[in-house]
Parts: sequence; structure tokens; C-alpha cells
Amino acid sequence: MEQASQLPLQTLVVDLDGTVLRTDMLHESFWSGFARDWSVPFRALGAFIRGKAAFKRLLAERSDVDIATLPYDETVLQRLRDWRAQGGRTALVTATDQRLANRIAEHLGLFDLVIGSDGTCNLKGPTKAERLVSEFGAGNFIYMGDHPADLPVWQVAGGAITVNAKPALQARVACNGPIEHLAPYTRDLRPYAKAIRPHQWLKNLLIFLPMLAAHELNVGVFFLACVAFVSFSLIASSVYVLNDLLDLKGDRAHPRKRLRPFAAGTIPIARGTVMAASLLIAGLIPAILLGPNFLVIMLAYYVLTMAYSLWLKRHLVIDIFALAGLYTLRILAGGTSASIPMSVWLLAFSIFFFFSLAAVKRQAELVDSRNSGKLKAHGRGYHVEDVPIVTMMALASGYISVLVMALYISAPHVLEMYPQPGFLWGACLVLLYWISRMVMTTHRGQMNDDPVLYAAKDRVSLICFGLIFALGVAGTLL
Repeated sequence: MEQASQLPLQTLVVDLDGTVLRTDMLHESFWSGFARDWSVPFRALGAFIRGKAAFKRLLAERSDVDIATLPYDETVLQRLRDWRAQGGRTALVTATDQRLANRIAEHLGLFDLVIGSDGTCNLKGPTKAERLVSEFGAGNFIYMGDHPADLPVWQVAGGAITVNAKPALQARVACNGPIEHLAPYTRDLRPYAKAIRPHQWLKNLLIFLPMLAAHELNVGVFFLACVAFVSFSLIASSVYVLNDLLDLKGDRAHPRKRLRPFAAGTIPIARGTVMAASLLIAGLIPAILLGPNFLVIMLAYYVLTMAYSLWLKRHLVIDIFALAGLYTLRILAGGTSASIPMSVWLLAFSIFFFFSLAAVKRQAELVDSRNSGKLKAHGRGYHVEDVPIVTMMALASGYISVLVMALYISAPHVLEMYPQPGFLWGACLVLLYWISRMVMTTHRGQMNDDPVLYAAKDRVSLICFGLIFALGVAGTLL
């Protein structure tokens, strides 16, 4: 294998998708366009009938990709810098639409020539090889790429550089000069595990709440709740993947979310599309087995989440209602899966309590934006001066949920379920303290993006949950 220093200083021609970028601009522009306008997939279908180049041109026009925050491969960029420092010429030749290619090249400032698909001709495979021979002559350029579609190009090149290519592809590369394999292919499943966010399944434990609240503690009900938990977790993971694809621009502008697998380019976006569909199908199978009512709830959850990702999250207050509704649907799913009648008290408590948590989530984002010197939260309908109002919403709704719980304790039928309901008053006090502390912690900028996940790691929160559980058990058994 010949090293870079031995490669002759001809024109270095570089591919874009998977080479300069750890992503694919076709999928980037599709999901960006879809996030801006839900009709884009239907428009794109019509363009696809006219040809793939027309399809790419429409997506380039309809998308709003932030070129500056795309996941660039620093190893490739450094090679380009070194090449130019030695006096060599560079060219970006890609199947990506010319308009996007020009914007990327302008941002990087590393190319002497940029050639992309023009809306009529899709510059890929043999077509790209013919264009390069016409432009430079056979054997008069070195080509850097990553995909089997580049094999015809390498055959007419004067040198080959592969980037993150699988061993099978490396073995097939043939050219009229030296061959180098840059950034060898590695298989890592950790980004895939991170993308489905198993830690978020903690929220799905709400499915077991109706069973506990109704004191239906038997093996049959527990088994049905477990099946519902699996179904909800798989569908929720599908939603998380889909949301990450729709919010790539916002995630890359965020100091922590930019490390998510799709935003960082550690998982190809094309695989993310397959992951979202596969997880949805896998989650619907147990949902169907649990009956039509449970299936309707799961479909409602998915539709509401889609509406949230595409539209609702940009509208103030409505987005908080939507998040609270998504939490409450988990409780409805738990009751429906085991045919447990839903208590009006439990639903009322859930609505106010989860509205409070959703408001805390928005409060945390606004405080983070304020501390970062931004005027508003990215992709949201709030400005940083809205922090006091959102904080009051979180406190008021949280306190009302405690009031609902107190009224529930005072109801006559509670004595039948709790021989010692006085212990539940202690749970009300602990919950009142916890809500107040969460809002105060968020106000000080110490909260991450999700209050549920913060509480799962916070020692004081875990102590509070333990006390509430212990007081509930004491009220039941003593």
C-alpha cells in the first residue's frame, strides 16, 4: 500500500457523501425538507418519476440544511489541506446537487473545481467516470471515495484512496496507479444502541401505574403490562429515531444534542430510515395482540408524536400540552392493556403533573439558551424573556397536581383501598417539595434537557421517590 507522500501530485478528486462528509446529502436534504414542509415527500415522488437528478434538485431547493454544522470527516479535510499545501489541485465531484455542492465547497474553501448533479444528469458511477475522463483525461487524477458506485471511477483514475471502506470493497478497487486505504472500516454497534435511547424507556414504567393504583397485583395483569411496556418501548424508539432525523439541524446547533448518532454522522441516515420503520413494525405486533383499544392508543401516540415533531413543537404552550399528552397516553396504555378502568383522579393528576414536567423541560431549554447568549430556543416558539412565565406554569400545574392528590386522599372510597390514608398526606408533602426543588434547580441552570432522566440520576429525587413509595405501601398495609 502506497502512502500519501508517495502519491504523485495530480488533481485530487474527492467524493462528498461518505468521504468529505460522514453523511449523505440526499437523505440530509430529504429529512430537512420534510421537517420544513410535510408535503415534500409527495412533491419529491413526482420529481423522482422525472429522474433522480430532478429528485435531488427539488430536495436541494426545498431543504434548509445548515452547511456549517454538517459532520465533516476531519481526516479527509486534513488530507485536502496537505495536498493543497504541496501545490496540488483539488476537485469536489459528487452526485449531490450542484447547488448544495457549491455551498459546501464555499464553506470549506478547499476546492479548485466543483462538479455536481445538475437537475438533469445524475453524476454517479459510469456517468461520473465519463465526466472525469472528459475533464482531466484517463489516469490524470487521483480519486478519493467510499462506495462501490465509485469502482468505475477508480478504474480510469491514476491513483485511488478509499475512505472508511469495507474490506470487500478495498479488495475490488483497481486503478492505474497506487492505492491507499484511509480510515479503515470499523464496526461499532454502540451508536445504534444510543440512537434508540433505551434510557428513555424509563418513562414507559408509567404503564404499570394503573395496575399499582388499582391494586391489581397478579401475574396475569403484570404479564399484560410487560407486553405493553415492550410494545411502547419499541414504538417510542422508532419515534426517537424519526425525531432525530427530522431535527438534525436543531440537534447540530445544540451543545449536547450534536453528539447524537445521526447528527454526528456515526450512523448513516439511510439506516436511520430503516431503523424507524423496523422498530415501528416490531412494536405494532405486540400492540395488535393486546387488542384494538391498545392499538388505537399506540397509533394515537405515534400520530401525536409526528405532529409534535413536524409542527406542534414550534408553537408555544401547545407544545407543552402535546408533551403532557404523550406522558398521559402511557398511563392510558397501561390501563387499557390489562382492562383496568381508568380513575378520573389518576387522569386528572397525570394531566397536571406531566404538564408541569413538560413546562420544566421548556424552562431548562430557555435557561440554557439564555446562558449561551441566545435570544430564543432553537426551533421553539419561546424567547428567553419567557422564562418567568414558563416557570410559573411549571409551578402552578405541579402544585395543582398535588392538590388533586390531596383531594383524592380525602375521598370516601379511598378508605376501602388504604387502611391508613394518613400516610398519603406525607407523600403529598414529599411531592410538593420535589416539584419545588426541580423548578428551582432548572432556574439555576443545573437541569439537563429532560427532567425525567435528570430525576433518575439525581440522589435527592431518588430519595423522594423512595419515600413516596414507602408511604404508599405503609398506607396500604399498616
